Amino acid sequence: MAPFLPRSRKPGAANIAAPIGRTALKLGYARVSTLEQDTRLQIDALKKAGVSKYWHEKRSGVKERPELEDLLSSIGTGDVVVVYKIDRLARSLQDLIRIESLIRQAGACLQSLTEPIETQTAVGRMMFQLLGAFAEFERSLINERCTAGRIAARARGVRCTKPRKFDYESALRMRNSGASITQIAEAHGVSFESVKCAIYRMKRGKTPVAMP
Repeated sequence: MAPFLPRSRKPGAANIAAPIGRTALKLGYARVSTLEQDTRLQIDALKKAGVSKYWHEKRSGVKERPELEDLLSSIGTGDVVVVYKIDRLARSLQDLIRIESLIRQAGACLQSLTEPIETQTAVGRMMFQLLGAFAEFERSLINERCTAGRIAARARGVRCTKPRKFDYESALRMRNSGASITQIAEAHGVSFESVKCAIYRMKRGKTPVAMP
């Protein structure tokens, strides 16, 4: 991989010609929003696209993204910033336009592996902004549906909280003390069938199945 040469500019500064002998690079960026998610699919696609170097992080698009900022400080004239999808760069159209502007001011361009995007022409930049607007609109709809679902669930008396951990030993002790399965289920906040199945398996010496 060709080494990165030092520059005398920061992201967003006026475009400065690349040092003599510097080779234009394809630089990749991958991001997922939570620790439970994985960037492997994106990274594999970036490698297949021939990136020289890539940055990746597990952070929400609305939080600070140090890896992205490091990427933006490393790009130079002629480079191509490659992402799997444009929504990996930002969670809002305003931030997406800001990032694309920094890339363009550095003399580089943006490429999406799953969308027909090029930002080297006025028409290409317009399509880029339209796709960004649709992505932001889709996220807003998802958030609205989730909020409406939680409100409807609370109106029905459903608690939108993480289920309590089921204490198998306590359930078996309660059962041996004469408690009914219904009483055990109510005490532990789980279903009748879950308690019945767990106690049956414990009595047979098997590991209880995980509670839903």
